Formats: sequence, C-alpha cells, structure tokens
Amino acid sequence: MSAASVLDGLLDPLSRCLDEGSARRLIEFQVSPDIQERIEILAERANEGLLTEDERAEYETLINAADFIAILKLKARRLLLSFSQ
Repeated sequence: MSAASVLDGLLDPLSRCLDEGSARRLIEFQVSPDIQERIEILAERANEGLLTEDERAEYETLINAADFIAILKLKARRLLLSFSQ
C-alpha cells in the first residue's frame, strides 16, 4: 500500500467531519508569511545542496505538512461540491 493511499484513507473519514462552513474555512487557509518565507529559504538551500541535517528534517516536515493540508483542502472542495448538488 502506498503512502498516498494510506494518507487518503486516513483523511477521507476526517473530511466527512467537516460541515460547509468549516470546509470553506479550510479551503481559505494559508500558511503565515513567516512560515512561507522559511519554506522558501529551505527550498533554496536544498536546491543548492546546502541543508544541514536539522534543516533537512525541518524541510521534510514542512513538505509533509503541506501535502497533508493540500490533500485535506482537496477533500474539502469535493465535499463542498457534494453540498451544492
């Protein structure tokens, strides 16, 4: 079983806990400018091959969290579509 299918299986039931209002708020969610700036700094350092081990772990954590949020947002969008039908 792939990591993506495991994550999808975990988030699908969670997304069904959302009502219309919370789904809309989730879709509108954005990371803070400070966090976005940190991601960009780490991405640049990663592209240059300059990450320390601690930075690599931090960057991987941020990427995993971003993936998690993106998948949950997609599920919220699909849920909103089902509310409108």
